[in-house]
Amino acid sequence: MRLLLRNRDIPDLHRLSVYQANGGYEGLKKALAMKPAEVIDEVKASGLRGRGGAGFPAGVKWSFIPQEEPIKYVAVNADESETGTFKDREIMEGNPHQMLEGALICAWAIQATAVYIYLRGEFWDIGDLLDGCIAEAEKAGFAGENILGSGWSCPVYTHLGAGAYICGEESAMLSSLEGVLGQPRVRPPFPAQKGGGLYREATVVNNVETLTNVPWILTEGADAFRAIGTEQSAGTKVFCVSGHVPRPGNYELPLGTPFRELLVDHAGCDPDNIKAILPSGGSGPIVPGTDEVLDTPLSYEAMQGLGTILGSASIIVMDNSVDMTWVASKVTKFFTHESCGKCTPCREGTYWLDKVLDRILEGEGKPEDVQLIDNVAKNMAGTTLCALGDFAANPIIHTISNFPDDFNAHVQPKPEEEQPAARPARGGRRRRASA
Repeated sequence: MRLLLRNRDIPDLHRLSVYQANGGYEGLKKALAMKPAEVIDEVKASGLRGRGGAGFPAGVKWSFIPQEEPIKYVAVNADESETGTFKDREIMEGNPHQMLEGALICAWAIQATAVYIYLRGEFWDIGDLLDGCIAEAEKAGFAGENILGSGWSCPVYTHLGAGAYICGEESAMLSSLEGVLGQPRVRPPFPAQKGGGLYREATVVNNVETLTNVPWILTEGADAFRAIGTEQSAGTKVFCVSGHVPRPGNYELPLGTPFRELLVDHAGCDPDNIKAILPSGGSGPIVPGTDEVLDTPLSYEAMQGLGTILGSASIIVMDNSVDMTWVASKVTKFFTHESCGKCTPCREGTYWLDKVLDRILEGEGKPEDVQLIDNVAKNMAGTTLCALGDFAANPIIHTISNFPDDFNAHVQPKPEEEQPAARPARGGRRRRASA
């Protein structure tokens, strides 16, 4: 079942004529025949949850927008910076009009005055593609002035960022859109409130994958969408699978599909050679590749039961050859580099985690160093303006918890014969060798 990756079945779906021949923009037509509040209620009833990471119900988010405000915006989060995530790229390259249609339906539902698509800086080629698609849609009357003769106008713009991970966080993304430093904002006010959104106007921020589901919901109905997946996690999900897998790639499957089906049946993994899984790129708590984990459904609620998150479903698989201390170090280096520096716990915590992990990997660590980084990470969690502090803490806390032997192998004292020769005391005199 492909609701989003239809380009794999329909050649040239990125072209407007092909998209229309396969039901394109029928959802927008239906939405324009409904009252905006009715569109919001339909999306609410579908159970669609945000696909960007948080899993917040999309229709509920739309309902927060104050209808009396004259200026409102839709901001499409196409930053896609999470490690191991590449689903939004395929959607925008292969099925861009479905994403545009979903954004315009959202804009009608909240009576937005414009749609902004925020693309990560490396997506300049996709930006060119989308600009062409927007021009096609405007010429056909699906975007821009007086859309389909409704009297409602809504231009669509693309905007390239500069490749900063932090701009995937919605308030940092809005700041970047405004041309200022991309850093998280203090909330409240939230983006959906006056004063908290783009240019301080009420704004809906939704991920590419989230909005691409919306046209199908409008044409097929909320009940049909809710019939797919689980009770709390409706619809399909695009799972990005990478790492030690024979068949990496994007897999669109109903939410609730077990890990085992995705990784073994589809991606071709050997279940006996899965040591660990990152279910949401670097930001989600790592889990071991046990039978219990492999038999767990891939849903928002089931991931919570494992003590992790589904997030954007960027699933990175590691086999038995991987040293989890090295994994913790690599992910920490990423978050150290990408921290915006605004919050002290994240800025300083990631720096010191990186330094101590380097010491451990170089063979100079002690058992108390493992306790130290665990303590630092736990003191970072829940103390920052955005979730990056928690994301940076996760790889430390959960690799130590789930794979203690990997850390112990680096910090346990070596046998006596392997100990390096003692150095002379600093400042002491050395005897000259006799002639």
